[in-house]
Amino acid sequence: MIRFVLLVFAMLLAGSAKADELRPGYLEFTQQTSMEWTLVWKSPMKGGFTPFTSPVLPKGCTVTGSPMRVIANGSVVTTSNIFCQNDLAGRTLGLENFDTAQSDVLVRVAPLNRAVQALRLTPAEPRAMIKAKPDRWQVARTYFVIGIDHIVFGYDHLLFVVALVLLLSGFWTVFKAVTAFTIAHSLTLIGTTLGLVGLPQQPVESVIALSILFLAVEIVKRKPHIPRLSERIPWVVAFAFGLLHGFGFAGALKEIGLPESDVPTALLTFNLGVEAGQLVIVGTTIGVLGLLRYRLPGIEQNVVKIATYAIGIIASYWLIERTLT
Repeated sequence: MIRFVLLVFAMLLAGSAKADELRPGYLEFTQQTSMEWTLVWKSPMKGGFTPFTSPVLPKGCTVTGSPMRVIANGSVVTTSNIFCQNDLAGRTLGLENFDTAQSDVLVRVAPLNRAVQALRLTPAEPRAMIKAKPDRWQVARTYFVIGIDHIVFGYDHLLFVVALVLLLSGFWTVFKAVTAFTIAHSLTLIGTTLGLVGLPQQPVESVIALSILFLAVEIVKRKPHIPRLSERIPWVVAFAFGLLHGFGFAGALKEIGLPESDVPTALLTFNLGVEAGQLVIVGTTIGVLGLLRYRLPGIEQNVVKIATYAIGIIASYWLIERTLT
């Protein structure tokens, strides 16, 4: 009965917790002449956005001509020509009909002869002010937060890190495995974003689900005196799967539609954000296990087993879903 309830719970969680929750919208506002701007609104079809979610222009700006709309890479991209009468410093740009079911939106404002501004809209704060002179850390701060969001709310990466901690014992063993995972996904993230390497996204997502399932099986089948492959060389296994997860991170960064001029800063701070989120996950998992070991030593193994079965069922669901779609 307990296993049946666990199965139902895990399947419900898998259905609601899509692996790539980070599907932000993207709003780019670029100045062409003293009074002419171009507005690009990229609305991911899986990000919860609707046709009623639309940009709100700064005061004194109007659309000229007919917007051009195309569908590309799973997003609806609308490009409009905008006429603005005065300087936009101190005015706001945002979205209307932006509710809590939708993803956050990254905003890039590029005035002529001034620094590019990177802003972030959320359902709680759907408007952002265009500054006369943005602070130098604005782009870094924005992408650092996006990196944290992707590891914490990109549930496939989160479950892989949790499973890695559940599998291994000893601080230094966990540290070496997580470090290998970090180095590996950083390499492919950088390489893919810079166009040096690349793989099709759908097969990568399937193998990421398989990597989580692999760790879950390793946890269930491990024996005290017969170490399995992942326990004998955990850093090698973590490094190999980290390379694949890096392609997943790169796909998320590519979905944002980052212009080429912002890649160095955004790439570094996005990766740092991922690492910060990863450290929080590792620390929290180790802390919970330690608390169980200290307070309730008799149930620690049962909790780990239940968590492992849940992780394995969710990963299996994702693997089937991604393979068939």
